[in-house]
Amino acid sequence: MKTLDKIPTGKIERAGKLVKTGVKIGGNYAKYYSKKLVNPELGKDELNEDNATDIYDGLKSLKGSALKVAQMLSMEKNLLPNAYVEKFSLSQFSVPPLSAPLVRKTFKKYLGKYPEDIFDTFTKDSINAASIGQVHKATKDDKVLAVKIQYPGVAQSISSDLAIVKPIAIRMFNLKGKDSDKYFKEVEHKLVEETNYILELKQSKEITEACNIIPNIAFPKYYEALSSERIITMDWMKGKHLSEFAKTDFTSDIGNKLGQALWDFYMFQIHGLRKVHADPHPGNFLVSETNTLIAIDFGCIKQIPDEFYIPYFELAEKDNISNQKVFTEKLYELEILTPTDSKKELEFFTALFKEMLTLFTSPFNEETFDFGNDLFWSQIADLSERYSKDDQIRKMNGNRGSKHFLYMNRTFFGLYNLLHDLKAKVEVNNFRKYID
Repeated sequence: MKTLDKIPTGKIERAGKLVKTGVKIGGNYAKYYSKKLVNPELGKDELNEDNATDIYDGLKSLKGSALKVAQMLSMEKNLLPNAYVEKFSLSQFSVPPLSAPLVRKTFKKYLGKYPEDIFDTFTKDSINAASIGQVHKATKDDKVLAVKIQYPGVAQSISSDLAIVKPIAIRMFNLKGKDSDKYFKEVEHKLVEETNYILELKQSKEITEACNIIPNIAFPKYYEALSSERIITMDWMKGKHLSEFAKTDFTSDIGNKLGQALWDFYMFQIHGLRKVHADPHPGNFLVSETNTLIAIDFGCIKQIPDEFYIPYFELAEKDNISNQKVFTEKLYELEILTPTDSKKELEFFTALFKEMLTLFTSPFNEETFDFGNDLFWSQIADLSERYSKDDQIRKMNGNRGSKHFLYMNRTFFGLYNLLHDLKAKVEVNNFRKYID
């Protein structure tokens, strides 16, 4: 794969890249509509494929926040056409890496030495390249290490990148008015945190030490003396990415074991620590040769305040969903319903969220839950498709819910998808013994 000697860091330069992408997309639409004149039955598969390729190609050279948004969207399997999901998922571990000279320059700037002066060995080429940083393999004092290097300029370009991406997101998610700003501020805040490797090191040590109590999951050790605000060094962990492992012929016992470890890991964080690893995509998990789950990235940690945690999980209880008075109170507490809603809006969104929550919270109301159950996933797909085509939703303001929903929903969608990939059947309340 071709390496990058330079990443655009200026606002004008980065915006220019996206304008070129926009021109290509315009050309794709022109080509599509000219073909449709000849063949009125023509579907949008080719258009989606061309657009997804051009958007991804435009974002991957920018790296940073714009590419991170694509990565987040790739997890929303029921939101986007499949062409976008497949192309954007490449941002998890398949983007052009930095060239060796740029890597050496970054080391000199942030650790005061070149990599060959710090480590016994250091791979010139990266092993993995994603949206915010890339990973190199190194050795020091008989330890095999993973060294993550942040791309230059990523931290400084977050605000301008999001300003460029914002109009696309507003159209895609039907957001209206100034209230949508709270969601973009939340994303910006988390991305700023993700570029702070000193914070990531601290969070990584705290969470891995607390979660060591959970069986069948392992974590790397982190090395403070070999890390800085743009470089982080940890143990090299051997294993297959979870997405690769999911394509192999594993037994249901192994899938259940890994799934239980994953479920307990997340429930322990949410209910015990009131913070959570809010980036559950397959690139952040490995499966070892002994079928142990390995969590390798703690850059995106979401704190869960009580004012959100309490009503959020009260709404997950079946009795509260069926109690109209309690259900309505919780919808107001979570900002799903607002005092300015019309009678029509109140009725519509109350019914919509009752249907959605009845389905999405069903795992919490069982002793065991089978995430490999195709019926559960077909119901989610049907619901998503039905509401994506609902004209009434498109006419109403899409600004619904507390800003904390953004990363909590992302966490649960990602977790559910990983458990589905493992075809795991989990004991829902098993995690409580680690908290108690």
